[in-house]
Amino acid sequence: MSCHLGPVRLANPVMTASGTCGYTFELSEFVDLGRLGAFVTKSITLEPRMGNPPQRTFETASGMLNSIGLANVGLEKFCEEKIPLLERMTIPVFVNVAGKTVEEYVAVAGRLAGFKCIAGLELNVSCPNVSHGGITFGIDPKGLKKLVAAVRAACPNSFLIVKLTPNVTDITASARAAIEGGANALSLVNTFLGMAIDIESRKPVLGNRTGGLSGPAIKPMAIYLVDKVYKEVAQPAGVPIIGLGGICSAEDAIEFILAGATAVGVGTETLVQPSCLTRIIDGIRQYLIDHKIAAVSELIGMVER
Repeated sequence: MSCHLGPVRLANPVMTASGTCGYTFELSEFVDLGRLGAFVTKSITLEPRMGNPPQRTFETASGMLNSIGLANVGLEKFCEEKIPLLERMTIPVFVNVAGKTVEEYVAVAGRLAGFKCIAGLELNVSCPNVSHGGITFGIDPKGLKKLVAAVRAACPNSFLIVKLTPNVTDITASARAAIEGGANALSLVNTFLGMAIDIESRKPVLGNRTGGLSGPAIKPMAIYLVDKVYKEVAQPAGVPIIGLGGICSAEDAIEFILAGATAVGVGTETLVQPSCLTRIIDGIRQYLIDHKIAAVSELIGMVER
């Protein structure tokens, strides 16, 4: 069941997805976090963020729209209050980093790179719910390469994951830019832009007007993009992929692995049933047993081409 993201060994390929499981132990009442392959925190920015005005979430058919807006305690409070909790984690922890400017990304990443309890950093260049930063970098390959290169220069020894947006014409251009800038791994995909309207008030349901669509509704599109990036960019470059987008079951996770993902991130489903994480781990293990497969790594990218 073990797999490797660069030098980071995971006991199994199942991780949390950033933005859905808090900073550390928020889900510990419902699931044994020690059984996961890794934990990914919500986004951390240089200054505290209140996030977008309500309403910030809305359930859709087979999915969820959110416009949280990167609400978080900010870098200083995270270091003061959350790092001591991360040090108690028994699994690898990746911290998601966001910012409005290249300088803010560099400042946050540079500070966090000094903590031994952090196995790596995930650069969020794909949040669709903020007006500056986030997706602004993710949709511009040149700007993305510049951003990743700046963070790489500030954190030469850090394991860097870049979380890509699907809201582009050609995601392979974004993937290449991230790798050329110094990314060690790619995380894809983040949410798809969406909108819902209250037909009685004739107003957008979300306070931010638009939001990011996640959940089972996006899984087929996410698998397609993982497959495309794997065969055209990541596999030739030897860069691992963390696949995410609507994973609710072991079968979903295995689809992503067959498409080219080394590990998978589970997000929206944890809001419905946090114990899905261990259920998915157990299901993958049983699949390996049933099909007499010695290691989960043997499945990576093995969809018939």
